[in-house]
Formats: sequence, C-alpha cells, structure tokens
Amino acid sequence: MNTYNNLVDATNDLMKRGYIANLSLEGDTVDDKEHHIHMTADDFVIDEFYRFEGPSNPSDMSIVYAVTSDKYHLKGILVNAFGTYANNSSSAIDAKLNHEQVSDHLHREDKPVADKESGKL
Repeated sequence: MNTYNNLVDATNDLMKRGYIANLSLEGDTVDDKEHHIHMTADDFVIDEFYRFEGPSNPSDMSIVYAVTSDKYHLKGILVNAFGTYANNSSSAIDAKLNHEQVSDHLHREDKPVADKESGKL
C-alpha cells in the first residue's frame, strides 16, 4: 500500500490509477449515482484503504476506500467518516468496510478469549 499525507493526495493518486467512479455509502448499498449503480456487499471488493485525521481537529477523520466491482466493471473511490461522525448502521456494507480495516491487524493474542470457568470474555 502507498502512504499519503492527506485525503486529496490519496484520491488524486487513486484517480490516476483508474479509480474514477465517485461512490457514496447509501444505507445498505454503495452507489455510483452517475451510472445508477447500487452495489451490495457481495458486488465489490476493497483493494486499498487509507485513514486520515485532521491536523487541527481530531474529530475531522475520514477513510478513503479504493473499490473494484467486476460485476459492474468499475473502479471507484468511497470516502467515509470514521470515529465520531462515522455511519453507525449495522448493514452488511458497514460490516464489510469495518472488517477490511481490522482483519489484517488482529493477531491471535489480540482476540478475546473466554474465561474457562465462567465462559465469559
């Protein structure tokens, strides 16, 4: 993965690499409004993602996703907030976006283990 200083640098580079669809999170779908495409969690993969925090305001946090859909033959960019202003719905889309963020960063010792006697975490 590349390293970027800010959201603008990331989106500009992704666009140069062919991620040109402007995607938005709309409830249970990721949409390309220009082409009237509504993708469910099974319709796309997350190729890359980058998190940014505003230098002067920690609540100004966003994440940029590079998304590919073989079904719709598109590559696009989805920008979403995280932290305080994140979308907190429980849709399959959010589950997929959040899973991609943390799955590679969990190690066996990071995962909760149930207490043998009580069975509780």
